[in-house]
Amino acid sequence: MNQLLKVQNFTVSSDGFGAGENQSLERPFGHADPAVLMAWAGATASFPNRTDPGGTRGLDDYFTRDFTHNIGAEIMGRNKFGPQRGPWPDHEWQGWWGDEPPFHTPVFVMTHHPRPSFTLSDTTFHFVDGDPAAVLARAREAAEGKDVRLGGGATTVRQFLDADLVDTLHVTVTPLRLGSGTKLWESPDELRDRFHLDVVPSPSGVTHHLFWRK
Repeated sequence: MNQLLKVQNFTVSSDGFGAGENQSLERPFGHADPAVLMAWAGATASFPNRTDPGGTRGLDDYFTRDFTHNIGAEIMGRNKFGPQRGPWPDHEWQGWWGDEPPFHTPVFVMTHHPRPSFTLSDTTFHFVDGDPAAVLARAREAAEGKDVRLGGGATTVRQFLDADLVDTLHVTVTPLRLGSGTKLWESPDELRDRFHLDVVPSPSGVTHHLFWRK
């Protein structure tokens, strides 16, 4: 069975940024407000952090509901895991997500400063120093036949795109300008040489871009 490397529900601003500048412990997305950037997902009935009944159905809800389908491992960049830079001062930081991370699979954090693996609930974080192909090989082995999700951020997604390792890519463009930060693209047309592209507007105001390898 072919294990896909998938980018799912990756949200960027209308000017192509996946996060803002000046990331900190208090602001994982820098000057961008994740509640605004990800409002399309947060409004759906299937959003996992929903605390009240209701929520939208339809296209946005489908993508939110499909997020975990057949995913056996996740790859992320170090900046998605935490705000620290350089050598780890200690190993107390265990991510933004608390005692029950939302991944429910092995997670491979790309970093030039490895540290011991640890497990929270049903998620084990591994810290790996390697090129995208080597990290993907480890993640595929851990996924045990299921697909691997490339979680971001934008710099990490670009690394895997530049290495021609991404099979499918779903990017949601939200009508918000950030002006600066970590950029995924100048335009989605940059990827048309290697991918088919469907562009699907949603009633929520976002536009879903669905890429699959030619």
